[in-house]
Amino acid sequence: MLSKTNEKVKKAWAFYDWANSVYPLVISTAIFPMFYEAVTGAENNPSGTDHVLFWGIDFVNTELYSYVIAVSFLFVIILSPPLSGIADAGGKKKFFLSLFCYLGALACASLFFFDPMHLEWSMLPVMIASLGYWGSIVFYNAFLPEIAPPEEHDRLSARGFSMGYIGSVLLLTVNLGMILGLENGTDYIPWCFVMVALWWAGFAQVTLRKLPDNPYAKKIQGSAWKAGFSEVKKVFHQVLQTRRLLRYLIAFFVFSMAVQTIMLMAQFFGMKEIHQVIDGVEKTGLTSAQFIIAILLIQVIAIPGAFLFSRVSEKWGNIFTLKIALFLWIGVCIFAYAIVDTPNEFYIAAAWIGFIMGGTQSLGRSTYSKFLPETQDHASFFSFYDILEKAGIVIGMISFGAIEGMSDNMRTPILALVLFFGVGMILLFFVPNKERTLKAEA
Repeated sequence: MLSKTNEKVKKAWAFYDWANSVYPLVISTAIFPMFYEAVTGAENNPSGTDHVLFWGIDFVNTELYSYVIAVSFLFVIILSPPLSGIADAGGKKKFFLSLFCYLGALACASLFFFDPMHLEWSMLPVMIASLGYWGSIVFYNAFLPEIAPPEEHDRLSARGFSMGYIGSVLLLTVNLGMILGLENGTDYIPWCFVMVALWWAGFAQVTLRKLPDNPYAKKIQGSAWKAGFSEVKKVFHQVLQTRRLLRYLIAFFVFSMAVQTIMLMAQFFGMKEIHQVIDGVEKTGLTSAQFIIAILLIQVIAIPGAFLFSRVSEKWGNIFTLKIALFLWIGVCIFAYAIVDTPNEFYIAAAWIGFIMGGTQSLGRSTYSKFLPETQDHASFFSFYDILEKAGIVIGMISFGAIEGMSDNMRTPILALVLFFGVGMILLFFVPNKERTLKAEA
């Protein structure tokens, strides 16, 4: 049995956030989206449009990108339950964490060869990198209840997210220094993707060397897949019977639709809804430099936000603190819908989002961890958490896109996000503060 007082193990666990957070910042948010838009957009497209061919089918470039990422989420949703069941039945959490980590890092390195003339193959590492990142998170999160007692989950989760924000900003700063500071700096952009891969896989060694390997000494008898599905089925029944956990998952599912959609669509809001005058000419959209400033603002302010929310939760409880977070999310949505029109106003919204993003992400993970019944099947339990998060992303993105398409206005779907946050906050009122949880079978 693993001791829950080993500080070295806790620090090593949190360090994986430092290792993997360069993917969502550099690849998902900052450098790769701008690179992708540059090489597939109208300026560099022989057709003079932002349309691309993929296996002979015509797509808008960003449309194709969103579909590829959606496919990666679909794979995570399909693979997560059986693999987490196998991980619990055979003590393979660390193995699957390593597998998805290396898969994602290798895919990031493969983006070095991205060729807009061969998108059929170039989009494959985009999909695999996303699969690797999100797949590894399932097994990473599952270690939290094994290495620390419940009273430490909020602060340890906040430590992990904060380390991730710091590490990712550090590498992004180095990447921007290369791109902006070197002669013909844009030629070095593909090397940024290689650096992400080396950072991710390299720093992950700190985590992989310290985390326990099969702490419950489990061994699969017979078919691994059969054992995996058996574990998932058992955990699913436990989730249904544990009232506090089930109600929290439902609330989490609803407000995740809005949180993740904001994370993915904020950059496009900045491109379409911000207006400014540059050199006497009125222009729409943030410049690349302004967009990077907003990203850095979000990342830096998320650090104190994560720790402040963890402190509030220690005094007032997780559910109460999450209600505060969702109330603040509603406020920033209304601010964006009604007021944000200039770069400075966008910066205010970015800082606001960063502050509550850190706390919401950190508390979302630690609250679920603290609500788990006594169990050894942590990966299977976290697979349900992960599935609902990914399903929330899909529903949130589809809702946002459909409303924008019908209204032909990117501000209108923000009202749907307000609704998601409001319903999520109401659902949190029905989550019991305490419950006599079921004991899982060993």
